[in-house]
Amino acid sequence: MKGKLEYRSFESNALEDNPLGDSPIRDIIIYTPENYKISNSSGYPTIYLLPAFGNDNYSAVKHDPFSVSIFERLEKLISDKECGDMIIVIVNCFNRLGGSQYINSSAVGRYEDYVVDEIVPFIDRNYNVSKRAVLGKSSGGYGALSMGMHHPQIFSAIGAHSFDSGFEYCYLPDFATAIKTLKKYQNFHDWLDEFWNLDSGRTKDDFTTLNILSMAAHYSPNAENNKLKIDLPFDMTTGIFKEDVWSRWKQFDPINMISNFAEQLRKMDLIYLDCGIFDEFNLQIGTKIVSEKCKSLDIRHEYEEYGGGHFNTGYRYDISMQKIYRALS
Repeated sequence: MKGKLEYRSFESNALEDNPLGDSPIRDIIIYTPENYKISNSSGYPTIYLLPAFGNDNYSAVKHDPFSVSIFERLEKLISDKECGDMIIVIVNCFNRLGGSQYINSSAVGRYEDYVVDEIVPFIDRNYNVSKRAVLGKSSGGYGALSMGMHHPQIFSAIGAHSFDSGFEYCYLPDFATAIKTLKKYQNFHDWLDEFWNLDSGRTKDDFTTLNILSMAAHYSPNAENNKLKIDLPFDMTTGIFKEDVWSRWKQFDPINMISNFAEQLRKMDLIYLDCGIFDEFNLQIGTKIVSEKCKSLDIRHEYEEYGGGHFNTGYRYDISMQKIYRALS
């Protein structure tokens, strides 16, 4: 790698005493390009990368002989003169429920405030930033779209790959698995304690259940209910569906958020959306609907489908980073 990676420890006020007891002290990983100059008068376009569910920021820099890191991808684009110098900031919003949707929640913590009110000003103070983009895949893509629409004064571009949307298609199919897993327990926090006490042997069904608990903590928190302070959209013993809780989830579906934030989204220099047509979580359906909603509201955006699924799609960052650089330069 030609550029420089820094790990900056940061103690968050927003995450202090968060409901899950996760540490408020976390590393921020910052990449600066080979020719980075503090005195560059124009500053550098800066990407805030939001990791997907099940990942922290260290996941982006772990060596994998079968894949290429986002930093290496950027450097190759720069070498091939397909992109210019940019800063990349990777935040760590991992928590006891396995990941973040990058929104504030009384059951998880104030992760949106953490990024917007603390990390962004810290980076602005210490690095030569021009405009900012927010980028991610899956839950990170959801966070990118959500943060962009809520904070157009901070982020000028959105790159959302395979993002959570069309909740009927991406979450409902997993409810049966979660019910099957949780019904053996008196309550779901007992299951969560057991999940984290396992050194190994966690199954695919366990991670599916963890994901559903995490989504409930983000979309239907309830400070008065149980140890985890969440409402599930189903009874974990009988499986009875709870329409009132599900309606709270649906308020957070990007399909239903777009019309409320159309004016903010029209301010973006770039909105780039994509998804594989064989996405294992059916996210291609929601992504397409979001694009159609944007069209109907005259929100300028780019939308692409490609012949892939949800996994092993890091190469899509090659496309979004080029577009972000051109939009922000």
